[in-house]
Amino acid sequence: MSLLIPRPLSPPLPERAAPGTPVRGRGSRVRAVSGWCRGRAGAAPARRHRGCCGHPGPAMATDSWALAVDEQEAAAESLSTLHLKDEKTKPDANGAVVKADDNVEKTEDEEKEDRAAQSLLNKLIRSNLVDTTNQVEVLQRDPTSPLYSVKSFEELRLKPQLLQGVYAMGFNRPSKIQENALPMMLAEPPQNLIAQSQSGTGKTAAFVLAMLSRVEPGNKYPQCLCLSPTYELALQTGKVIEQMGNFYPELKLAYAVRGNKLERGQKISEQIVIGTPGTVLDWCSKLKFIDPKKIKVFVLDEADVMIATQGHQDQSIRIQRMLPRDCQMLLFSATFEDSVWKFAQKVVPDPNIIKLKREEETLDTIKQYYVLCNNRDEKFRALCNIYGAITIAQAMIFCHTRKTAGWLAAELSREGHQVALLSGEMMVEQRAAVIERFREGKEKVLVTTNVCARGIDVEQVSVVINFDLPVDKDGNPDNETYLHRIGRTGRFGKRGLAINMVDSKHSMNILNRIQEHFNKKINKLDTDDLDEIEKINN
Repeated sequence: MSLLIPRPLSPPLPERAAPGTPVRGRGSRVRAVSGWCRGRAGAAPARRHRGCCGHPGPAMATDSWALAVDEQEAAAESLSTLHLKDEKTKPDANGAVVKADDNVEKTEDEEKEDRAAQSLLNKLIRSNLVDTTNQVEVLQRDPTSPLYSVKSFEELRLKPQLLQGVYAMGFNRPSKIQENALPMMLAEPPQNLIAQSQSGTGKTAAFVLAMLSRVEPGNKYPQCLCLSPTYELALQTGKVIEQMGNFYPELKLAYAVRGNKLERGQKISEQIVIGTPGTVLDWCSKLKFIDPKKIKVFVLDEADVMIATQGHQDQSIRIQRMLPRDCQMLLFSATFEDSVWKFAQKVVPDPNIIKLKREEETLDTIKQYYVLCNNRDEKFRALCNIYGAITIAQAMIFCHTRKTAGWLAAELSREGHQVALLSGEMMVEQRAAVIERFREGKEKVLVTTNVCARGIDVEQVSVVINFDLPVDKDGNPDNETYLHRIGRTGRFGKRGLAINMVDSKHSMNILNRIQEHFNKKINKLDTDDLDEIEKINN
């Protein structure tokens, strides 16, 4: 499979890692990022790379990434290398590493990452499908037609090259969402689909399979068009296309992203185009690189991220209106808020609808406690007493600000703990590398702000500590964040432990309101009494 690869962007996109930035590689190894390919913006189109067997092969993995480097054991020696971008830093009075110009503490609301960054992070940290037992809800456009599902890929009667690609990717059987979505997406005549499913459930592989099934390799023009909200998400989807289409040497993939410039009037011969809405719109209308009337499959991925990005919603609708009436429309979203649903109805006429219900987080398997303190130092001493009295496999500690998180991580490190630090200042690839190390047990304590409150499951996490209770921008209890935070423990059928630090009348009021909201008593814990601490672990 051959790729039309995007050249380095100038200026770089916000989430793109700089050369040398650690990103998650295969297994426990860490890779360093280089340019996407050699050459300069504005130069002739990047050459298509060929595989080792002579036919066009998956060049992205070899040319886009530098050689793997050894594990970053040195990261444990200096916390500052884990959590800061290439910025000047200095230690504050408490020893925390902060930006030199960071005079004002930043709240969680200021650093809550955007949806695109969270979506990319989820893709980077998930190497396998989520084994979910959640129910799938299917709403057919024609309720009288029979409803099919499959338990194996052989039942889909795929082309041999495509089936080979599916198995080469490690898919042994369809996921929950694929069981129901694939028969609809591969049906004749083609059917439109709107699907809601969270990250890690196999939706990307599902729509890639649908695109590759519809492509006619002998036709040298774009037949499948996939929109992604960002450059990085487009590349992630492209990797799946590249892997699944590895046994289709005649198939080619082009990236319609900012920085990938073609000669005006040039026609694209690649059968699959993936890109961001603005560039795709230019390629279809202004530059005429793509004939939209020849598109057979139109995929709009990450719809909830798309509508959160200014201009993308309008651009996507304008692209959809250029496509032929018989073009198959497929839309995917992790959430189904009203705004997403209204958008979906505009771009996908007469659809089938599939929803995979989210796992319900619960407090039933979690023992909750609070500790009364007078200040930050007392909270830290209480934390040390807890660690001295009970055995903790791995713990996640949540702080309200980056500055507090940096200070706490430094203090814990000085006490001899293996500490990882995660905050919104880190680039997405850096976050993924830190999470991977924590998952592998290289660090036993993860100090974080809300960037880690949802979606990260580590089976060994036995304790969650709210060093600061979660509040919204108005200072009221953030009950949803509280649930997501302590929901990181008590998972996989095990019992968990959540400890809340209270250091003022205001935070005590917040705690009481959280108790009332969930109708769950949070018991007081005296951390000066070692016997009492030991009891909570029984």
